[in-house]
Amino acid sequence: MHHEESFWSNPRTWVGIAFVLFVVIFGKKLWDALKGILDNHTNRIRAELEEASRLRSEAEAMLRDAELRRETALGDAQRLIEGAKAEASRVQEAAAADAEASAKRREQMALDRIAAAEKAAVDDVRTTAAELATAAARDVISRTLTPDADADLVNHAIAQMPSALAPRRAA
Repeated sequence: MHHEESFWSNPRTWVGIAFVLFVVIFGKKLWDALKGILDNHTNRIRAELEEASRLRSEAEAMLRDAELRRETALGDAQRLIEGAKAEASRVQEAAAADAEASAKRREQMALDRIAAAEKAAVDDVRTTAAELATAAARDVISRTLTPDADADLVNHAIAQMPSALAPRRAA
């Protein structure tokens, strides 16, 4: 027994009719709701892309600025290094000149001390020679000079004294 069901008695027909009615009645509202959700999502994504683009532009500008500051800092550092090298060279030359001048001063002081020591030695030798000569002359005079000759020598020296003092007075 097989019996056929009619079109209207089949549950699939009623499900199909219900689906078509549902789509006709609520389709536009569902479509508008889905479209609104998708439009909102699209707008949100577009805003995020614009924000990302703006942030990228800012980041690129910051990178360029940082690179410029880095180049400027490198240039400043190079100039500082060159200045420090020049200053170190100048200080080294000044120190060498000071050391040389100091060595010359010490050499001159040593030469002056040597000259003073030589003069003192010569003066000592002269003084000693004069003392020896005086002692020897006294000894010779005391042995060979008589009292009458001694008196004649003293008188003669006193007579020559004005002429010996005359050149000293003129000076």
